[in-house]
Amino acid sequence: MNRQETRGRIAVLAVPDCPNALLLRERFAAALEGRAVTAEWVEVHDTEEVIRQGMTGSPTLLLDGIDPFAQEGAVPSTSCRLYRHADGTTDGAPAVEELRHVLA
Repeated sequence: MNRQETRGRIAVLAVPDCPNALLLRERFAAALEGRAVTAEWVEVHDTEEVIRQGMTGSPTLLLDGIDPFAQEGAVPSTSCRLYRHADGTTDGAPAVEELRHVLA
């Protein structure tokens, strides 16, 4: 059994037509390196659902209901989310190496 098989629920929350959801999906697949993992891709449509799900921007990755990339003080939001990388750059999804780290 690989480490991904022991992980609980993996969910990606995004607003409809989120321009960064595809980027996260591609990086998520690359981080898994071909391993089969079930992830739920959830479209979030309203503020109530954003708050209930714990989404702090689109897209948001949750592992067992916890956002491993949460920023202190972040509030629930449907806005586009930016992820800061180790080299100081930002874009709309975690880097492949960052995803590998949190999925391990």
